[in-house]
Amino acid sequence: QIRSNLHVFISHGTIGWQLSLYFHNICYRVKEEHSFLFRRKTFEREIFTNISGVMKPGLNAIMECTGGGKSLFLDVLAARNDPSGLSGDILINGAPRPANFKYNSGFVVQDDLVLGTPTVRENLAFSAALRLPTTMTKHEKDERIKVVIEELGLDEVADSKVISGEERKKTSIAMGLITDPSILFLDEPTTGLDFSTANAIVSLLKNISEQGRTIIFSFHQPQHSIFKLFDSLTILASGKLMYHGPAQKALEYFKSAGYHCEHLNNPLDFFLDVINGDSPAAVTAMQEEGGEANETEQLLIGRLPVIKGLAQFYSKSPFYRETETELERLSGGQHSRSPTFKEITYVTTFCHQFRWIFWRSFRNLMGRLKPWIVEVILQILLSFRLLFLFCRAWSLYVLTVFQCVTSVSAREIFLMERNLFILEYISGYYRVSSYFLGKLLFEFLFRRFFPSFIFTGILYWILGLKRGITAFLITMITTLMVAYSTTAMILAIGTRENAASGKTRLVTIYFVFMLVFLGMSLNFETMAPQLSWLQYFSIPHYGYMALQHNEFLEQKFCSGPNTTMSNCRPSFLICTGEEFLIIQGLSLSPWSLWINHLGLACMMFVFLVIAYLKMLFLKKHS
Repeated sequence: QIRSNLHVFISHGTIGWQLSLYFHNICYRVKEEHSFLFRRKTFEREIFTNISGVMKPGLNAIMECTGGGKSLFLDVLAARNDPSGLSGDILINGAPRPANFKYNSGFVVQDDLVLGTPTVRENLAFSAALRLPTTMTKHEKDERIKVVIEELGLDEVADSKVISGEERKKTSIAMGLITDPSILFLDEPTTGLDFSTANAIVSLLKNISEQGRTIIFSFHQPQHSIFKLFDSLTILASGKLMYHGPAQKALEYFKSAGYHCEHLNNPLDFFLDVINGDSPAAVTAMQEEGGEANETEQLLIGRLPVIKGLAQFYSKSPFYRETETELERLSGGQHSRSPTFKEITYVTTFCHQFRWIFWRSFRNLMGRLKPWIVEVILQILLSFRLLFLFCRAWSLYVLTVFQCVTSVSAREIFLMERNLFILEYISGYYRVSSYFLGKLLFEFLFRRFFPSFIFTGILYWILGLKRGITAFLITMITTLMVAYSTTAMILAIGTRENAASGKTRLVTIYFVFMLVFLGMSLNFETMAPQLSWLQYFSIPHYGYMALQHNEFLEQKFCSGPNTTMSNCRPSFLICTGEEFLIIQGLSLSPWSLWINHLGLACMMFVFLVIAYLKMLFLKKHS
């Protein structure tokens, strides 16, 4: 019944069970920019040239030198790259590749992006909840998770955190298999693993492929024992096809091309040596083409004659003719036919996605609870250290600045999970809106509300600020709005940037600007009127003004034995809070308080819209 429901889900927009992937005359170009002084030139560079082939059920390997484009070619086949530079036909069982193909196929990236705080089962539950259709019951989804865990041999660690490299790789594969896809892509699944672990992973993929799945993966120089498991081998070099056919016939093919592999040599090492011009036969070809060129020139241009020769040899081989005949037959009648597949859709609702994103964020926090507790404790200790601030105005200043400084960590909200977000979004886990709002609500509630509430509450009590529940709530709301507005500003600046981005310096510059124009150190009545308008772009300015209005209005100091403003302004005595507010240039009307809250709300809204739009238009192609 579970398999039946999965098949209904898969065939709803895409496919049946056993699938073959056909690609015909694939060309891919990218635009590159070069600038010198004030002149910028844009030109196109061709990455792949007329690549054709067939990936049938089994273990299909793609091989090329490091940095040669095999990962990009995998992205092209999986529909995870920018399609603007792509030309050619990519077919699924002879039909045009569906628009939502990348949503219903599995893809495992080279870097293990699995969160280490949830358990293996919890990671799979997240994938199942967002990628399996709502028509499946919770029991059916749990059974599917159980099947995948058993299939990948994760039974013993299913309820443990993902720690080792093998566990992380298997968990990544399991999350890709949760929808029971017929085609699974993997980008260098053995990278970073030792020999035994790499062998175990490829053996696992072999077992999966024997169930009728089409496994397509890139790799770099694996062991001979792993090579024996391959069903199909594709060798690329400089964007051209060197070989595409049965893996176990590759040695015979290269031998017919004049390249002989020594008896004890690893075939895959031998193939790379040929492409790089390191084999004896390749060196001879280089010398014939290069003439009297020196050694450096031979290294630079030595590969070209070999690659050109192998590309021409393959174009005349039986493997090429057989592939072209099959592709011409399949693609010939497809250009006039419209796709029978539906457009991209999500299988879950916005609220469902929002709830699971919030749950995972909470689970991630629980797995890293110690740093959060330490942060709260430090804020409590710091609030007690401020006991010696006898000046109310200065206390409010410190309270405002503290909310801004502690909000700098908001930059990590999307930065730490940037690559994970791109992977999951491309795979159809959730919408941008549900992810953005889910992460934002969690950040506002757990990372901003509780620490700010604790710090402000303790400081309010220690300093003996204005009594009354209304005054306390207004102070609490104001400090939270300062923290939320600063968080929104941090997100607006850093959402699209990486850790090394120079634009992150804008955060520091803006903080200096905000503190300068906070209002404590400047008298806006005596300063240059040409600069006075800048205060309205400072987040803490609004918070500080609101806190002063709330604290000093209707306050009398002369009758009290302990509190006078002479601690702050020894040249004269202020007996009422209204006098101090007038000196600060604040209106005594209630609107003077709420207009500052309105200013904070407007700045927070504008910054959040900017952050959301930057995330919405973030380049999400691989």
